[in-house]
Amino acid sequence: MHAEYKVPGGKLLVIDLETDGRQIIDARLSGDFFLEPPEALSDIDAALEGLPVEASEAEIAAAVTAALPAGTEMFGISSEAVAVVVRRALA
Repeated sequence: MHAEYKVPGGKLLVIDLETDGRQIIDARLSGDFFLEPPEALSDIDAALEGLPVEASEAEIAAAVTAALPAGTEMFGISSEAVAVVVRRALA
């Protein structure tokens, strides 16, 4: 599954994911945004894997936020924006 989302006033988010019909089994977030530290991107991908396909935007955003290392800075995106693009892909 694939979706794109242009954050208003921000950057482009792209998600490619696979499910087993019940949960996300593989997720790859990309786009023209920046994260510090850059390794936080793999933490976001890992946070998405295992989430139920019925997870709400709020649940997805909370999982992403909880997975980020302390002090992570997100430039042009947010946990909520990640949730929007994931829900679009799952729709």
